[in-house]
Amino acid sequence: MFKIAKANAAVPLMTGSLNDNHQNHQMLAQLSVSESWTADFSTGLICLSKWSAMLHGISADECGLLNLIRCYDTKDRSHVLELFEKAATHSSSFCFSTTIITRNGFRQPLFCMGESSGLEEKYSGRMAGVFIFPRFKLQDATQITSWQ
Repeated sequence: MFKIAKANAAVPLMTGSLNDNHQNHQMLAQLSVSESWTADFSTGLICLSKWSAMLHGISADECGLLNLIRCYDTKDRSHVLELFEKAATHSSSFCFSTTIITRNGFRQPLFCMGESSGLEEKYSGRMAGVFIFPRFKLQDATQITSWQ
């Protein structure tokens, strides 16, 4: 799944939709690990949280786009790259799903949602998003996300 849309095309918020009483954080935590990430177009760097960096096989908390996607399933890399390139040229919302394949052969599903903004001037702007790592095994693979 690879989706991109203009930023103003997002589903409008319904009254009370951001009310925390309607959220089920415990169920989300039971089924997945989620972490936010940001990207700065002026530097070209993506800033990751600890868990995201580890699952992507990156030792630092900052990296470039090509370093980030090198662990993605090879059939998805060009689609993800194209999605990020489109989002870097027009303020937009996007999402994708893929599989991270680690050096030791583990396969970790990944969902990503994000948005880009501030593209009015050349080499400016940013992206912000969230990675969601489901806590389940893929067929013929070993689970690598566990309870902490």
